[in-house]
Amino acid sequence: MVKKEEFLKKIGEKREGHVTREVSRNDFPPNFVFGVATSAYQIEGAYNEGGRGPSIWDAFTHTEGKIIDGSNGDVAVDHYHRYMEDIDLIAKLGFQAYRFSISWSRIFPDGLGTKVNDEGIAFYNGLINALLERGIQPYVTLYHWDLPQHLHESMGGWLNKKIVEYFAIYAETCFASFGDRVKYWITNNEPLQTAVNGYDTGIYAPGRSENASTEPYLAAHHEILAHAAAVSIYRSKYKEKQGGQVGLVVDCEWAETNSDKIEDISAAARRLDFQIGWFLHPLFYGDYPEVMRERLGDQLPKFSEEEKMLLLNSLDFIGVNHYTTRFISHTTECTEENQFYKVQQMERIVEWEDGEAISEKAASEWLYIVPWGLHKTLTHISQKYKAPIYVTENGMDDEDNDDLPLHEKLDDKQRVRYFMGYIDAVAQAIKDGADVRGYFAWSLLDNFEWNQGYTKRFGLVYVDYKNGLTRHPKSSAYWFSRFLKSRECKKGKEDY
Repeated sequence: MVKKEEFLKKIGEKREGHVTREVSRNDFPPNFVFGVATSAYQIEGAYNEGGRGPSIWDAFTHTEGKIIDGSNGDVAVDHYHRYMEDIDLIAKLGFQAYRFSISWSRIFPDGLGTKVNDEGIAFYNGLINALLERGIQPYVTLYHWDLPQHLHESMGGWLNKKIVEYFAIYAETCFASFGDRVKYWITNNEPLQTAVNGYDTGIYAPGRSENASTEPYLAAHHEILAHAAAVSIYRSKYKEKQGGQVGLVVDCEWAETNSDKIEDISAAARRLDFQIGWFLHPLFYGDYPEVMRERLGDQLPKFSEEEKMLLLNSLDFIGVNHYTTRFISHTTECTEENQFYKVQQMERIVEWEDGEAISEKAASEWLYIVPWGLHKTLTHISQKYKAPIYVTENGMDDEDNDDLPLHEKLDDKQRVRYFMGYIDAVAQAIKDGADVRGYFAWSLLDNFEWNQGYTKRFGLVYVDYKNGLTRHPKSSAYWFSRFLKSRECKKGKEDY
C-alpha cells in the first residue's frame, strides 16, 4: 500500500492535498478561459412551460423512492425565469465563460425532430444574447442526461440505434439556430454516467438495471456514434461559416496505483481505460481499448468500418470533469455491487498505508479533496490523447444544513481551499506540458443534485430554497472574483 510521506515527497507536495504555492491569474496564459458551469435540468425549472416536453428525469424524479429527499427539478432554482439575474452574477464575479446545457425536450418536445418549439429557441437565444452582451462566452452542452421521455418510451432511448439519427437532427437544429454566436459546443456530458448509472445501477434516469451486462455498453455505443454524427454535420455544413469547435466531455476519477506490483499498476491503467478510454479511444484510434474487448467480449458492440472512419478525430477538444481520486489495487473478488466495476477486477481505496484517509472529505461520501489527482489526470490525457483540454467541471459540495445561520453557510472555507489546490494543479499541469485551455468551476448555483436532490450544495452561490430562491454569493465566489482580477491569493490554509 501507499506510504503517505514517500508518495507526497515524490510528487512534490509539501502538505496533504492543499495548495503548496501561491496561485494567481498570472500563473495561466493570457487567453486561458475561466468559467462556471451548470446543466439544464438541475437549474432551469419551468418543466411544463414554454412548450417543453417531459424528459426522463421528469419521469424518474416523480417516481417514489428514486430521489433521496423526494424532490424534483420542476422548479429547481428557476433559472428559466431568472437567467438575467444569474448572468449578472457571472459578470460581476468576473468569469469569462458560462457552460450550460440545452434541454433537448425544450427544442423538440417529443425528441423526434419533426416540429421545432419556437419558444424553446427563443429562450436560449435570449440567454445566449444576454451572455454576449456582458462579454461572457457561451460553452453549450447539447446533452446533459435529460433525454426526451418520448424517445425512451417509444423506442428505448439510447438502447436503440435510431437515437443517433434523432440526436443528429437535434444537434443540427442547435447549430443552425445558435451557431452564429456559439463557438464552443459539447455534444455529450459524461456519457459514462448515462450508461452505467442509467442502465446498470439504475440510480439515474431512466433507472434501468435489468440487463446490466449489455445495456450500458449498448447505450454508450450509441452515445459515441451520436457524437460523431453531430460533429460530421457541423464540419460539413457549419464550421466553415461559423468557425466553431465541437468536443466531448468525459469524467475521470484519477486512478493511482496502490503499489509497485505489476498487477496493481495494470489495475490502475485498466480503470482509466474503462473510464475515459471507453469514449476517447474510439475517437482517436477507431475502437474501444483492447482491455475492454478482452474482458467484455461480445458484450461490447462493434463498430463497422464506415463508423470507424466517422469516429476518427471527431473532436476539436476534450472536456474533462474531475472531482476526486482513488488508489487502485487488483482484486479477483470485487466488493462493488454493479457489473461495470466487477468486470474491471479492481478495488478503489481511499486510505494511505497507515489507515489515514487519502485527504479530507467533502459532503458526498465519494468526494475526497485530492488536488494532485487533477494534475495527474490532465497529464495522462494530454499524453495519451493529443487534443486541447478544458476542465469542464471541478468542485465540491457541502451538506444542506438548515441549522446553521446564513453567514456560516456562506463562509465556505473548505471550498476555497479546494479551488486553490485544484486550480494550482491545473497551472502545474500546463507548466509540465499539458495543453489545457480553460477551467470551469462546478457549479455557479446550488441546485438539484440528481438522486441526492437538494441535500448537497455545490454552488459558488448559495440559493435559499425556503425564501424565494434568493441568491447569496459565498466566500468561494468572492475568492474567484479576486483571483480573476489578477490579484495574488496569498492566503494559505491557515487563513481559510
